[in-house]
Amino acid sequence: MERSWRLYAAGAVFVQAALLAACDRTAEIPAPAPTAAAGPVVAAVPAQAGPQRLILAFGDSLYAGYGLDRGQSLPDAIQARLRQGGVNATIVNAGVSGDTSAAGRQRFAFALDNLPRKPDLVLIGLGGNDVLRQISPAETRANMTAMLEELKKRNIPVMLTGMMAPPNLGADYTRSFNTIWTDLAGKYHAALYPFILDGVIGDTRLMQADRVHPNPQGVAKIADRVAPIVRGALD
Repeated sequence: MERSWRLYAAGAVFVQAALLAACDRTAEIPAPAPTAAAGPVVAAVPAQAGPQRLILAFGDSLYAGYGLDRGQSLPDAIQARLRQGGVNATIVNAGVSGDTSAAGRQRFAFALDNLPRKPDLVLIGLGGNDVLRQISPAETRANMTAMLEELKKRNIPVMLTGMMAPPNLGADYTRSFNTIWTDLAGKYHAALYPFILDGVIGDTRLMQADRVHPNPQGVAKIADRVAPIVRGALD
C-alpha cells in the first residue's frame, strides 16, 4: 500500500482534475430507474458445486465497470475467482456510475429488497464521488453508517472496499475522510479492504486513459487481492 500511496500523493493534483473530468462524463450516463428491468446484472460464469452464496456488490463506477466491456467489472472478476476456488458464488452487480454515498443510501433498501433472497454478504464500495465533490466527511460517514445500520437490522454480513482522499484536499479533510472505513469496519465487524485502488492508481499500465478507473488488468489486480477477503467474509 505504501508504494501506491506515494504514487497517489505525487499525482494528487492531476488525479483531482481527472476525477472532475470523469465526473462530467459519468454525469452523462443516466442512472437506471428503480425498476426490475433496470436491475443489477449477474455475470454469466459457470457455477461450482455446493451451496450457492449470494453476494450484492453495491457501489459506484468502480463496481459498475465504467469504461469496460460487459463481464469485465470488478464484481465479475471477484465472482470468477471465487468460483475458480470452488465457491458457488453469484455476485449481483448494483454499481451505478456517479453515485455518491447519499445516492447509494437512497437506493440501498431497494437493491436489497429486489434480490431473489437475503444475501450472504454485501460489498459496499462508495466514497470516490464524495471526494470528487468534496462532500463533508461527516456526511459521508453518516450515509455509510445508515447503510450499515440497515444491514445490521437485517442481520446481513458486510465487507467494505474503502476510498482515500488525495492529500491536496488538506490534512483535516483527508484525516476525517480516510478514517471512515476503518472506524466503521471496527464498529460493525465488517471485513475491510482499506483502499480499493491500492497498487493500481498511478500505474498507467493498469488504468484507463482517464487515470481514474482501472482497465481490465487493473481490475484483475484488485480482484486478486479482494477475492480472498470476500471468501473469508463468507466463511
